[in-house]
Amino acid sequence: MALKTYKPTSPGRRLMTSPDFSEITKTEPERSLTAKLNSTGGRNVYGRMTTRHRGGGHKQRLRIVDWRRDKDGVPAKVAAIEYDPNRSARLALLHYTDGEKRYILWPVGVNVGDVLNSGEAVDIRPGNSLPLHAIPLSTVIHNVELKKGHGAQMIRSAGSFGQLMAKEGKYAQIRMPSTEVRKVLLECKATVGQLGNTDHEIVRVGKAGRNRWKGWRPTVRGLAMNPVDHPHGGGEGRATRTRSRPGASWRRVSRPASTSAPPSSSSSGATRASGKHECSSGRHVAVGGSRGERDPPWWRRRRRRIGHAPIKAGKDEFKWLAQ
Repeated sequence: MALKTYKPTSPGRRLMTSPDFSEITKTEPERSLTAKLNSTGGRNVYGRMTTRHRGGGHKQRLRIVDWRRDKDGVPAKVAAIEYDPNRSARLALLHYTDGEKRYILWPVGVNVGDVLNSGEAVDIRPGNSLPLHAIPLSTVIHNVELKKGHGAQMIRSAGSFGQLMAKEGKYAQIRMPSTEVRKVLLECKATVGQLGNTDHEIVRVGKAGRNRWKGWRPTVRGLAMNPVDHPHGGGEGRATRTRSRPGASWRRVSRPASTSAPPSSSSSGATRASGKHECSSGRHVAVGGSRGERDPPWWRRRRRRIGHAPIKAGKDEFKWLAQ
């Protein structure tokens, strides 16, 4: 695969790059392996927006991919390599000897006409699927299961691969594309090789309209919105946010409040009074310290929550300080 560049006929075209699709051998998908895919626009079943910046885009159909590779012992011939609009990797269409057709993710080194297999006693070559206990150490793998028979869940994007580092007990240690080492059961399956379309990560979009074709809408900062649209909105000029903590849309707080207890005033020295005391009327008042005769803010907030009115301490209520 290579990248295609363009003449700078417009500012959007100047730095734009795109894949040349030279590896694609079939332009129309296998109709029996596709399904209808409705566009959600970021809304859930109640019609409420749960994902921002989604909407529009080209109509697509879902390609049904074989994540389990459970046809052990049945050879399959690679009939075509196809484009999938729902993922960054390419698809390989397999024709099994029993007549069934399935899609798998296309690895590097697999060409049309190759014969692939799955099972414990198959060759270690790109495209073959084996349990982890049957794969040698240091082998490059992708499509890794987390639970036996649940299908591949890790290492599925274009150009990605993991490496089998060790086997200890009933677990295998796999180095992920992020360099994290994860433990996976040895009975789980994985596919040998690196996924194709390796240049996907260096493609330059070039213009905003290209993302709109994919269904991505613009991202607007909350600070640039009106108060009705975002907690950070409003203000005159370049006003900073007025909240004590960063906020998100729909009145949610994006960073939780501190769970630490308010600072204790008992450790502030003998010359300062402790935070609160019982007065002669049986109500709490706060005294002492640099706050003078007024309550600390955390106690005023607490009184507002439980419905107490503000309290003004009289002179007689501080006689105990002279004792």
